Amino acid sequence: MTTKDPRAAGLARLAALVADETRAACLLALLDGRAWTAGELARHAGVAASTLSEHLGKLVAGGLLAEERQGRHRYVRLADARGAQLVEDLAAQVAPGAAERPRTLRQAGAGSAMARGRTCYDHLAGRLGIAVTDAFTARGLLLQDTGFALTDAGLRWFGTAGIGLDRRGRRPLARACLDWTERRPHLAGVAGAALCRHALETGWCVRIGSERAVKVTEAGERALSELLGIPAQALR
Repeated sequence: MTTKDPRAAGLARLAALVADETRAACLLALLDGRAWTAGELARHAGVAASTLSEHLGKLVAGGLLAEERQGRHRYVRLADARGAQLVEDLAAQVAPGAAERPRTLRQAGAGSAMARGRTCYDHLAGRLGIAVTDAFTARGLLLQDTGFALTDAGLRWFGTAGIGLDRRGRRPLARACLDWTERRPHLAGVAGAALCRHALETGWCVRIGSERAVKVTEAGERALSELLGIPAQALR
């Protein structure tokens, strides 16, 4: 007689949490790494605030979201990087033609901007993320043979660029994250998060629109060309 894996029930509960279009829309929105109010998420998902509140309660209870209250406002964010990785990995499994075609020029423009460059929780994704990852690999800063790993030269690169790497936690220094628009892995983990944070803080990249899209500035084009040899046209 076989014994059922004790993780089966937990896995089923987790799958059920994600298997709802409204909750999935909220999880995808929260991949921008920021905290959203319940009202903002309700408008984004196109549901009533009371309906959204029930969904958020389930996601918080299930450990995928964390919440905090400031006055009368309720803010939620993804609980941690593991949850963000789960959402992004699941999104990458959706067939490219499965997404609904944009109905307006505005929607088409937003989709194009997201594909060009965006944040994936706390690291860079889209064509921008792939360009950076390819440049790291071509320069011997990153190995992709058996998973992602920074080389000694890669560690020195971060030091030379003035980008600190917090290696105290259990999060991997470098991790491959499958890009859902490019269908190739981009750099995540501690290194990916540090690079993204530095790019936003120094103005190499700026957020555009109301979603996760980012744009490389002229200063960013110069910096990424000097530091990684990425041509400006690859960043536009």
